[in-house]
Amino acid sequence: MPLDLDLAREKFESSTDFTIGLEEEFAILDPATLELEHRFEDVYAACQDDEVLAEAAAGELIASEVEIRSGRSESFAEAEARQRERRARLFEVVASLGLALGAMGTHPWANYLDQRIIDTPHYNRLRRELGWVAQRNNTWSLHVHMGIRGADRAIAVCDRLRELLPPLLAVSANSPFLDRRDTGLHTVRSEIFTRTFPRCGVPSPFGDWATYADFVGLLERAGSVIESTQLWWSVRPHHHFGTVEVRICDAQTRGEESLGLAALICACVAQTALDYDELGYAGRGALLADREIEENLWRAIRHGQGGRMIDFRAGEEVETRTVLERILAWTEPARAQLGLDVVLPERNGAQRAREALGSGVAIEDIYRDAVAETRRTYAGAGAPTSGS
Repeated sequence: MPLDLDLAREKFESSTDFTIGLEEEFAILDPATLELEHRFEDVYAACQDDEVLAEAAAGELIASEVEIRSGRSESFAEAEARQRERRARLFEVVASLGLALGAMGTHPWANYLDQRIIDTPHYNRLRRELGWVAQRNNTWSLHVHMGIRGADRAIAVCDRLRELLPPLLAVSANSPFLDRRDTGLHTVRSEIFTRTFPRCGVPSPFGDWATYADFVGLLERAGSVIESTQLWWSVRPHHHFGTVEVRICDAQTRGEESLGLAALICACVAQTALDYDELGYAGRGALLADREIEENLWRAIRHGQGGRMIDFRAGEEVETRTVLERILAWTEPARAQLGLDVVLPERNGAQRAREALGSGVAIEDIYRDAVAETRRTYAGAGAPTSGS
């Protein structure tokens, strides 16, 4: 979508607070071998025969991925209901093609050199511009949009959310394996995506829309970007939707955990906006520096929710689980207002996978079990079983 910063500002000024949109990414697989199948075009074409999926299914650069979107919803309950229906329809279509879907942050053994890019003018241009970076990106994520009214307010929310990215990544960690090896990380997806793509990872704070627009406008005039979707930061203002989009999390193997994580993200975005309304930009104190957030981001990547983070304001280490529990307590007003039910998982996907590995289960079998669990928990009780 073309860059029109004046139109984007208008979009935020007229946005509706706390509308919600969910986006879940899945790997397209051969159900027997679990190898990646580069068949997005086939899946997408089949989705066009379903009036719901025709607008809900989308591509994201690589031909071995399909994304399902809830669309704009007035409440989380509506977004959840829409997403559940769209998931079930997608899994039925995929099964009818003799394919399967997987939901982890990475594929445990797929070779990125075999990766194909979706054959459209948009994605072919990205392939030319990004080169190896586009080829390398065989990763899968969860994205959450929330409507925020006011352009300056949206930037303030993005600025404050920066420090919440590490704990959100930690609780979502679900990609410990790559190249048939245990990487020693809880989310190697983050190392692949946020460390390779330009304009990615944790953005610096902008303070207000004018400062943000000046920077993005310069990038446009200098030829670095021609559309807002080339700003791949882990939290960003979405120009077209008038939403704050959080993009830090791994795809979740279990459908219920994906929805629970999305609810937690929504609570963080909404509570940040409520704090801004009450306390102004300074809110809960001075913003953390980029280097402080990056330190905690590495801890999330390396140790997931079982590690420790630094409370830079208190000058001490704390358990990451404690950080997450503090976030739950802080977001209680927003969760009550929006009806968000959040339960932190005792063990996330990376912890369960590594526990299975430690008990002697092969990585290939761990992934096979994960794919079966994805089908069971995303497709619902009436899930198609062809290819299982």
